[in-house]
Amino acid sequence: MLRSIVRNLGRGGVMPQYLPRSGSSRVFGISAIRWNSIESATNISADRGTANVDDKRWVQSGGNPKPTHPDADTHPIAKAILDRHSQYLLNTYARPPLIFTHGNGCYLYDYASRQYLDFTAGIAVNGLGHADPQLSEIVHDQTQRLIHLSNLYHNEYAGELAEVLIKATRENDGFDAAKVFFSNSGTEANEGALKFARKWGKYIAKEIGVDEDEKYRIVSFINGFHGRSMGALSATPAPKYQKPFSPLIPGCSYAPFNDVTKINEFVTPETCAAIVEPIQGEGGVFEASIEFLEALKARCQEVGALLIYDEIQCGLGRTGKLWAHQNLPKSCHPDILTMAKPMANGLPIGGIMVTNRVADLITIGDHGTTFGGNPLACRAGIYVVSRINTPELLGNVNTVGTYLRTSLENLSAKHPSLITEIRGRGLILGMQFSRDPTPLVQLARERGLLIITAGNNTVRIVPPLILTKDQASHGVKIIEEAVELFEKEVN
Repeated sequence: MLRSIVRNLGRGGVMPQYLPRSGSSRVFGISAIRWNSIESATNISADRGTANVDDKRWVQSGGNPKPTHPDADTHPIAKAILDRHSQYLLNTYARPPLIFTHGNGCYLYDYASRQYLDFTAGIAVNGLGHADPQLSEIVHDQTQRLIHLSNLYHNEYAGELAEVLIKATRENDGFDAAKVFFSNSGTEANEGALKFARKWGKYIAKEIGVDEDEKYRIVSFINGFHGRSMGALSATPAPKYQKPFSPLIPGCSYAPFNDVTKINEFVTPETCAAIVEPIQGEGGVFEASIEFLEALKARCQEVGALLIYDEIQCGLGRTGKLWAHQNLPKSCHPDILTMAKPMANGLPIGGIMVTNRVADLITIGDHGTTFGGNPLACRAGIYVVSRINTPELLGNVNTVGTYLRTSLENLSAKHPSLITEIRGRGLILGMQFSRDPTPLVQLARERGLLIITAGNNTVRIVPPLILTKDQASHGVKIIEEAVELFEKEVN
């Protein structure tokens, strides 16, 4: 079927291909598709640059234009590919019938050559946007040298990336980071952190006079999200994720988030660690208060428990500082920090950064990974972390983040019964709705903007960190269109 569609299209479309770029690098691109049956297709310049963005449609339509990117106009080749792939891929995701073929900066392009402004960044992963040319050159060069070794041997870049992370953390009012373990994902980072905490519990129990077999409990917080593997899932108090896979690991309890009065009830002498996101992402973009985190840190110290900060989504530049906890006083700082998402701009990598007292406890054989810390991901990570940790990029996050938040607050003021609050910091923002905003995602997508939801009726805004004011403004216009349509549908 796929071949027949390609034959029938003739000159009307071309399959995606690897197109050579300047120098030795190659990137995944698509030739300039001219599929005349889709009126909404957006022309792309010859060098894969910015497509023409038609803001006139906003004025001509009276503020509620018809979809410019209807899902129903998916390219027939893409439809055929999706039909074929569905026979083989395990279905665990609800996805629109689109195939994105390439990206450029803050934009993604589909098979029909339609341009989408990306306010999701691969769920807060593509901090430098899509197809960053310098990163592409680095990755291409490294693939010609060495991709994987395993951790039986040293490589050139793992230790260098660890040094970059630790020095950047210490030099910018971060916690007392000492050592790093590299994993492949955020979930794996949290799994490792929980393992380290369990070993810590056995060690410290002897010093504080508690039975070492009793000091194993882990406290996490309502609306937190730490992953889907069994340990991380056990610390993620969401019934929709947990129930199908129970029983989970023992010893996990779930305390109210931002409730100082409940901390002592949950963090007890039997607790080995508390794990918390300084800004909850999946749960709805809820920011922890300084008062809460100070009380949590003090209680952990009192009972000999470790404090773990999950900065997988809110860390690495998203709040306008390298780490979210760098916005907090030292009295809030963690013993362990987990990271992942933007660290290599899409190449799989995660990490666990620990203080000396935790590092001294972990010995050879305590933990391991086959792929973690490989030379390809670590070399990419050195470039990405170094690029993020610059005054220019972090300044952009603060400037554009403030502009975007103000714009969304102005939109909220126009629709107070529907949008009840704007939350977050930098470029991790949440729009609180009074009802389930899931339909808004499609309304925005069909007008050329990609957004995602989070828990508690929240729309999550996590664009690339390189977002410009003009792009932010255009995105808000599309959100406003979608909100007006959504409001009409629900009223």
